[in-house]
Amino acid sequence: MTTSTAADPLVSAPTALQQLWQSAGLPAQALERASLLGAEPVSPSSFAVGTAAQASIAAAALAATELGHLRNGVTQQVSVDMRHAAFECRTHFTIDGRVPQVWDKLSGLYPCGDGAQSGWVRIHANFAHHRDGALRLLGLPEGNATDRGDVTRALREWRALDFEQAAADSGMVVAALRSFTEWDSHPQGQAVAQRPVLSIEKIGDAPPRTLPPLGFRSRPLQGLRVLDVTRILAGPVGGRALAAYGADVMLVNSPHLPNIEAIIDTSRGKLSAHADLRTDAGRAGFERVLRETHVFVQGYRPGGLKHLGYGPEEVATLRPGAVVVSLSAYGATGPWAARRGFDSLVQTATGFNDAEARGFGSGAPRALPMQIIDHASGYLIALGAQAAMIRQLSEGGSWHVQVSLASTGHWLRSLGRVVRGFDAPEADFSEFVEMSSSGFGKLMALRHAAQLSETPAGWSRPSVPPGSHALAWPSD
Repeated sequence: MTTSTAADPLVSAPTALQQLWQSAGLPAQALERASLLGAEPVSPSSFAVGTAAQASIAAAALAATELGHLRNGVTQQVSVDMRHAAFECRTHFTIDGRVPQVWDKLSGLYPCGDGAQSGWVRIHANFAHHRDGALRLLGLPEGNATDRGDVTRALREWRALDFEQAAADSGMVVAALRSFTEWDSHPQGQAVAQRPVLSIEKIGDAPPRTLPPLGFRSRPLQGLRVLDVTRILAGPVGGRALAAYGADVMLVNSPHLPNIEAIIDTSRGKLSAHADLRTDAGRAGFERVLRETHVFVQGYRPGGLKHLGYGPEEVATLRPGAVVVSLSAYGATGPWAARRGFDSLVQTATGFNDAEARGFGSGAPRALPMQIIDHASGYLIALGAQAAMIRQLSEGGSWHVQVSLASTGHWLRSLGRVVRGFDAPEADFSEFVEMSSSGFGKLMALRHAAQLSETPAGWSRPSVPPGSHALAWPSD
């Protein structure tokens, strides 16, 4: 069923790019070097998911060329095709011909006992401890034996908002369905509305740093060292983008924490090491690489790394002149600032699942066709990291970049609605696919959507399992 959405006029892709560029504080004249191809709709949605994908990828790539120009004087054009950008944000890949299982069988939306349109909750069960925590709250057996019917029946005894709060109190990840109106009146919605889509703040004094000399044919981020301490999707996408433009990106995982199979795709171009920050040896090794890092990106639960001594100010003390990027679910201020969350939960809590269903003409909540909030946030991480690095090289200082899924969602919402967006054709990824060997097997995934005129973007290192490399930067 397809309906039209007449309200909320569509923002053009160049305007969306300009919005992001202004948030990063980068020179407006650089926008003349960006070419944005294609038009909505490119994916079945009433929201401008193609525009968001294209603008965020273009912003990240254009920032890379700005940083490269600062280093060697080379000016590059950047072009991004909207279809390609949207497809890249759908996390489509196979390994040895197999489509990985990304979602747990219990993850998803469930009706509650409210009996109202908004009486739904979304459970995120992709990690076993999140799944089992939700099952404990429902009085159900933990593990794989419980099925969706069991969960549905148990949730009939709960109001959606009560279950959301009980889960939050237990450190679990659940979101109650809200409309845009309900989210706008919520204290956290109001806090998010006051924040920029991207913030860059100076947090310490330090002299300007220098990066290694850059050849005229070298990728713009060659020699930039990025410590990627992120998980799941948004943070890893940001690190992957920086790797595509030539940065040395080291993904650091804890050896005792699980991962999802999306790491196969998002680890392209990265070194991958383990560090157990619960041990003295792990902390010592981690701090050795940190002291030689230019950009530190972290996406753990709010306060998690600060508790271990690696919050933004502590990192700036250990590595004066560092650019620190922090990713959160709901932002740095407001009553939910410490609440955990993922793209799918943010879609539910902030009104997208309700609005998408209404746009489609269905009664049940409807997810966006991709985790665009995660992906766009990833490219905002790359944009902010590079913009802050440009400031550091020019004026010195240590810098803190903040990105949140909720603020990215607020920006996506501001782009307007796509008339007859559900008429978008079926996705055909074939022209954008590349095959490569990896540490997981034969990987089929999408090429990067940003095209740089002088130094093609791409990944020179294969995707490998966590812990495949030593916890040390390469000498060259």
